[in-house]
Amino acid sequence: MVTVLYKSTRNSSIRVESAAAIAQGISDEGGLFVPESIPALTMEELKSLADKTYAQRAAYVFSKYLTDFTEAELRYCTESAYTETAFDTENIAEIAHLFDGTYMLELWHGPTCAFKDMALQILPYFLTTAVKKLHMDKKVVILVATSGDTGKAALEGFKDVPGTQIMVFYPVEGVSDMQKRQMVTQEGDNVTVCAVKGNFDDCQSGVKQIFTDHAVQQKLESGGMTFSSANSINWGRLVPQIVYYVSTYVSLAESGEIAYGDLLNVVVPTGNFGNILAAYYAKCMGVPIGKLICASNINKVLTDFIRTGVYDRNRDFYATSSPSMDILISSNLERLLYLLTGEDDAQIRNWFTSLAETGRYEVTDHVKQKMAELFYGGYCDDAATKATICEIYEKYGYTCDTHTAVAVHVYEAYRQETGDTTKTLIASTASPYKFSASVLEALGQAPADGTDEYDMVEQLHKVSGMEVPASLAALRTKPRRFTESINKTEMQQFVLQKLHLN
Repeated sequence: MVTVLYKSTRNSSIRVESAAAIAQGISDEGGLFVPESIPALTMEELKSLADKTYAQRAAYVFSKYLTDFTEAELRYCTESAYTETAFDTENIAEIAHLFDGTYMLELWHGPTCAFKDMALQILPYFLTTAVKKLHMDKKVVILVATSGDTGKAALEGFKDVPGTQIMVFYPVEGVSDMQKRQMVTQEGDNVTVCAVKGNFDDCQSGVKQIFTDHAVQQKLESGGMTFSSANSINWGRLVPQIVYYVSTYVSLAESGEIAYGDLLNVVVPTGNFGNILAAYYAKCMGVPIGKLICASNINKVLTDFIRTGVYDRNRDFYATSSPSMDILISSNLERLLYLLTGEDDAQIRNWFTSLAETGRYEVTDHVKQKMAELFYGGYCDDAATKATICEIYEKYGYTCDTHTAVAVHVYEAYRQETGDTTKTLIASTASPYKFSASVLEALGQAPADGTDEYDMVEQLHKVSGMEVPASLAALRTKPRRFTESINKTEMQQFVLQKLHLN
């Protein structure tokens, strides 16, 4: 077995094993950890996964990347995370046939009804295993910025995990009512949730600044603590997302929908670029993935970047009906650009310094060309999102959430523009019940003003016929535990105060 070490996107001389990369979360100088080489999966290896469970397929993929973890450790992590207790289906991820040659990959059958569960159910096992392997005797403090789904999934994954404490920051007006209720009612003695007066980018920038502040790090050190992250800046969050693209390709081939070796396009609604980056890693490993179709809402910084090579966050920010994509700084893009520049850390430092200082950078013609070959970027505004939800429901009897509708709309635009009829997988990232008001409005069943969130859930159940997830139904009677709201400039002080280090 080849040992895979991890480098930083901003300092290629760094080499750490995966346990250290996962425990640390982000490199000291602010770079993101990436494998020094991307392991290969042969067609024979893909075929060998056919009769395996999802947990077994995951363990096999992880063995390629997390080479310092033993087989027993990987089996413990996967078998603990991917269970029917946590997920409402033994398949973990379900595949729905939308129309001929187009498939919905339902990634929302976990405990918080969003695709983040696919990674955040296993990250606590990765992290605690890594801490033991590194002989760390410190409490691990998990800081999370969320645009809605990551926060609840991380809270659920880390609640009452020994040796950890988790703090989640969300934009006060930037999440759905159901997402907010999920977070502020969270159980667990080691959890803290706080609203920030700003948008997701303010939360994410604040967390990154705290991570890399040496004075804060020294205070943590003196208190016997260390930081880590549950955002997709942490490689332990990203690598589980590679698994479902590998697993789904195998499942489609085994069901006869495709033949082994056939190309499969992938469409992902994305804000922080992690989910679609995982598909790119799967493609680089050898999974026959064709075009990577990046779907944005009206906050279309990624669409513009893919089409022009200019990344510019100096633009109006919109709160939309697909709030998990309301992002103007896409952190995982740094990993992609590091690969496309031939691992040029100096170039990455230059671009991301420019982004921090001016809000803008422009990539080289060579990178632009590579981006155009690999990716297609498109966007969808709220009106088109709702029209797409209605169209899918009327044509196919299928109810999807607002983020998935963005992906469908962009895919239809891609097919019209290119004529590409390659079979296609659409990542469905959340249960429609997390966005009941918007989905009901799209279906012509707009609830009256002041309607309770759970009355909306019941109304959507009657319209869609979909079973209401038990985890969402249970929230109705849970008390709100967290009501604090702070300015973005107060995040560092809030963290130190909660850790009793101020």
